[in-house]
Amino acid sequence: MKAFKNWIEEKKLAIKGPSLTVKWALASSFFIFVVFTVFAVFTYKTSTNLLIGKERSNLAKTMNQLVDRLATGDSELTFLNAYQSLTEFNSFDSDSTIPSSETIDGGTLQLNSFISELSQSQLSVFVYNTKSELIFNKSEEQQMNLMSEKLMAATVVSINSRTGFVTVQPIYAKETGKLIGYAQAFYDLTDFFEIQHRLLVTLIILEVVSLVLSSILGFFLSGYFLKPIKVLRDTMDTIRRDPQSLVKAPILKSRDELADLSEIFNEMMARMRRYIEQQEQFVQDVSHELRTPVAIIEGHLNLLERWGKDDPEVLEESLSASLQEISRMKMLVQEMLDLSRAEQVDVQYYDKTSYAKEVVHQIYNNFKLLYGDFRFTLDDELLQEEEVAIYRNHLEQILIIILDNAVKYSTKRKEVHISMAKNPRYLELAIQDFGEGIPQADLDRIFDRFYRVDKARSRNQGGNGLGLSIARQLIDNYHGKIVAESAVGHGTIFRLYLPIVQQKSEEIK
Repeated sequence: MKAFKNWIEEKKLAIKGPSLTVKWALASSFFIFVVFTVFAVFTYKTSTNLLIGKERSNLAKTMNQLVDRLATGDSELTFLNAYQSLTEFNSFDSDSTIPSSETIDGGTLQLNSFISELSQSQLSVFVYNTKSELIFNKSEEQQMNLMSEKLMAATVVSINSRTGFVTVQPIYAKETGKLIGYAQAFYDLTDFFEIQHRLLVTLIILEVVSLVLSSILGFFLSGYFLKPIKVLRDTMDTIRRDPQSLVKAPILKSRDELADLSEIFNEMMARMRRYIEQQEQFVQDVSHELRTPVAIIEGHLNLLERWGKDDPEVLEESLSASLQEISRMKMLVQEMLDLSRAEQVDVQYYDKTSYAKEVVHQIYNNFKLLYGDFRFTLDDELLQEEEVAIYRNHLEQILIIILDNAVKYSTKRKEVHISMAKNPRYLELAIQDFGEGIPQADLDRIFDRFYRVDKARSRNQGGNGLGLSIARQLIDNYHGKIVAESAVGHGTIFRLYLPIVQQKSEEIK
């Protein structure tokens, strides 16, 4: 049964589509494939165009040299004068022996060094007379009719299952400009096409290999870089299954967005846990603190129901006690709500500020008016108004709580002294009374909720032990500090440190 439940939970958590690792690997592979394809096509086109352009240029250069040699005479081209123009002999006299085509070994001309490039195996040269009759060719085994009697630039054609360039140039005598024949060349591109094919196959193989390698590398890299997200996902799942779990996302040292995400997640979870703890504490406090007044009211109501309804004295006493407990319950609930709100001010009032001198002087004057039998003194050492990083209502609430305690727990010397100063970072407020004081054993606990030094006396004076807890919670949430100093029989001093809002000019410095 347990295994079945675990299987169900895993199915709930299962990813509904491809994981980020797979998506990232596919995306990176596709990107590399596109980039390499563009690079391969560009390389292939550029290389082939460069090679074929070079071959075309060499063929044109060779034809120009050939025509220039054949155009030296004025008479129509024949085998003899064509041979004479292309061999190392520049002229023939009447006594010279003119070689015939039979004297040429295998029909192949022995070309001079100037025109030696005609000996390339890929190149076939043909010379025609004005009647388009072949009078001379590089090899007797190769025969080709004249393709055109006009100038023909290098053109790719297929002849006898061979593909190559064919170019034709009419030959005009240099001196008279008379047409004396035609020159035609065929350059076999078989080797070029073979190189082109090998280049294409090589690029395709490289592209396939790069695609496979990039897919594998992309998968492992995506798994490595996305590992924090997977860990964060597993952490969230653990919290989803067990909301009370204290698991945290690991702290990353990468100092990137994932590290920020992990830190933000931990802060968010810490805040949520704190809110949950506050709610649980609130419920516990309410159930604990309201138990006594509810029991008192219930006891008086039972008393009235049994026999106190007809006794005016019992009726009056029970109603008075019940109303007193109800009033105390209202005060307790209000203070607990204030404490709950105080624990969340960092969300709602994090950017609020107030003016210290204005607030302190206002509260000081109000207490002088309310408690005429007390002597209040204010020692203000501030030369100018100071802005503190705390919501005005909350600053007033803190001062009222502390001053109210000072009045409430004073003895014969009804005097309260307030002083105000500053240091570079904090506003310092000190509130001193001359009452009964607090024992050292209790001094560290006076800020705990519902804690009372003298429970009986505090209950009679209407205290629930939440005032100082509210004050400390408010100050803590605004990144301030509150401390207490006391001596039994000599009074207590509360020191408040509130952060001062730095001016922009100071921040620039």
